[in-house]
Amino acid sequence: MSFDLLESAKSLFTGDVISKAASQLGESEGGIQKALSGIIPTVLTGLLHKTSSQGDAASVLDMAKNAASSANTGGIGSLLEGGAGGLLSKGADMLKSLFGEKAGAITGMIASYAGIRENSANTLLNAAAPATVGTLGQYAVQNNLGPSGLMTLLDTQKDKILGAVPGGLNLAGILGLGSLGGMLSGVAGGARDAATAATRTATQAAGNNRWIWSLLLILVAVILLWYLMRGCGGEKKGNIMTDTISTAQTMDSVTMPPPTPATTTTKESIQVTLPDGTILDAYKGGIEDQLVTFLKDDTRKAGKDVWFDFDNLNFKTGSAEMTSESMKQVGNIAAILKAFPKTKIKIGGYTDKSGDNAVNMKLSQSRADAVQAALKQLNANAAQLTGAEGYGSQFAKAAADAPDEERKADRHISVGVREK
Repeated sequence: MSFDLLESAKSLFTGDVISKAASQLGESEGGIQKALSGIIPTVLTGLLHKTSSQGDAASVLDMAKNAASSANTGGIGSLLEGGAGGLLSKGADMLKSLFGEKAGAITGMIASYAGIRENSANTLLNAAAPATVGTLGQYAVQNNLGPSGLMTLLDTQKDKILGAVPGGLNLAGILGLGSLGGMLSGVAGGARDAATAATRTATQAAGNNRWIWSLLLILVAVILLWYLMRGCGGEKKGNIMTDTISTAQTMDSVTMPPPTPATTTTKESIQVTLPDGTILDAYKGGIEDQLVTFLKDDTRKAGKDVWFDFDNLNFKTGSAEMTSESMKQVGNIAAILKAFPKTKIKIGGYTDKSGDNAVNMKLSQSRADAVQAALKQLNANAAQLTGAEGYGSQFAKAAADAPDEERKADRHISVGVREK
């Protein structure tokens, strides 16, 4: 599933985080939730604005990478509880970097929009900004993005980000723009310029390579001419000329290799509609598609052998810490449980056969527990969660020494439907 910056950032602010923020700040949960619905796209719009207006992709990339460790629910909670050793001030510095002297106006605008106190809005902004920007940083680190790659990524995300800015926020006016759409050409243009520069460099390199081969051909011809002028016999000359043609053909085949077609697998995006009217973004044949189809089909029975694999759930290597983008699919499963209140599920964790069996068993259990805990944080009904169990490598099919591409299928988290 393709990366969605806005949804990945929003997934960090779980029901538990919102409840904790409301308690710490003395505000209603509704007010906090409404404030965050404005804060998250506002901060991301700040990234777009800084990148497009100042052409400062390198500093935005550094800012995002430095904030990557803040993109987790635990970090947000600790910030709200006491500032976590001055991290709130770092959030304030980040907002000032994005919005300059207009950061104060944005705080007031958020407070007015959400109906909360201005100091509450300020604390919430300072806590949410590092986590939101850190979501971009995590993706940049994991995918080794440079400034041009960042520009290209933001260009693909800009429409959804700007479309998520609530109508009640006059963000364009604060930023001094006629409309938020005015910054789109800047981001897109920057991305195009980066791509053009990369293409130009590649073309120049290809041209240089052709020049080198041409020089080598000339040198070969000069050497052959030198041999001919030494008075070699006609028959030998013919042999030499034949060798020359063969050499030229060989070099030409190196210079201009036949193109290798790229093989890509494109998933088909779909929308899965739940009985309560909720619409989920998913992929055809993904866990949401399969699970909802199964639950709607009265002819198919639940049982201990009915399992569906997550297809966009990833953990940091060797740990039970889920990546931020994985939370979107966990949230989809929570929504499915809410829409099918009679459904009860079990979470299963699996590893491949490489490594120590005891370690694999412990890791698979920790990961299954982490997914169940995440579902609970997203307000899934605990009564619908019958447990989590790690099975280690006992069901793995690929050999321990098989290529990683084969073993990858054995490393997964599954949902077992016990009742429907």
